[in-house]
Amino acid sequence: MTKRILVTGAAGGVAGMLRPYLREHYRLRLSDRQPVKPEAGEEAAPADLEDLPALRKAVAGVDGILHLGGYPREADFQTILHANLIGAYCLFEAARLEGVKRIVFASSNHAVGFYPRSRTIPVDVTPRPDTRYGLSKAYGEALGSLYADKYGAEVMSIRIGHVTERPINERALSIWISPRDLAQLVRIGLETPNLRHEIVYGMSGNSRAWWDNSAAYRLGYRPLDNAETYAAEALAAGPGATGDPRTDLNQGGPFCIAEEN
Repeated sequence: MTKRILVTGAAGGVAGMLRPYLREHYRLRLSDRQPVKPEAGEEAAPADLEDLPALRKAVAGVDGILHLGGYPREADFQTILHANLIGAYCLFEAARLEGVKRIVFASSNHAVGFYPRSRTIPVDVTPRPDTRYGLSKAYGEALGSLYADKYGAEVMSIRIGHVTERPINERALSIWISPRDLAQLVRIGLETPNLRHEIVYGMSGNSRAWWDNSAAYRLGYRPLDNAETYAAEALAAGPGATGDPRTDLNQGGPFCIAEEN
């Protein structure tokens, strides 16, 4: 029987890129507080991430969850608190209460954005978030660890780099991931037997990578794309230098100086 997967944040841009790939393998249940139009093989289950009863209804009966929901960039703390911290907690708690163990959490490179570009980092470094948004992603990873160790959840946290059809600038040459490579990672998170809590980097097989993604390769990840294919056009966009070393030298780039929108 085809598995049913809940996708939160289903009205967002990343979900829009992933849904065509995931529909090939799963029945998708789409959840968002914004309207989302299901395609063939999909169903809608609207819910606000802070509404635990509504989330429990959305979670009930699924085989796994892809948690893309939340506020996707830097904002004031109250926005991040409600959308990303409380929202992630309610999602994990709804899954626990409904007996759904498998969760793929969309973390972010901004959980470690203050590491210098000169350093290649593995997944088990101390978080160095570059924003309140990045802090919320480090919290989500820790939440996944707690629910795995305490309640038996099976969680993969993917520190997503820059997911677009092609890299758009020089920084993206190091952190880009194609939609089909991200879909492959999501499927690994949903399908790998005996998963406990894993953190991987969401990047394609980039020649200029800042991250050691051996954890993903150990789980079977074999990226199909490399940002270097698009290097000429990405470099033509310029380095995006600001003169501020926090932006120009750290992996988080402009997020390292970003404030509230």
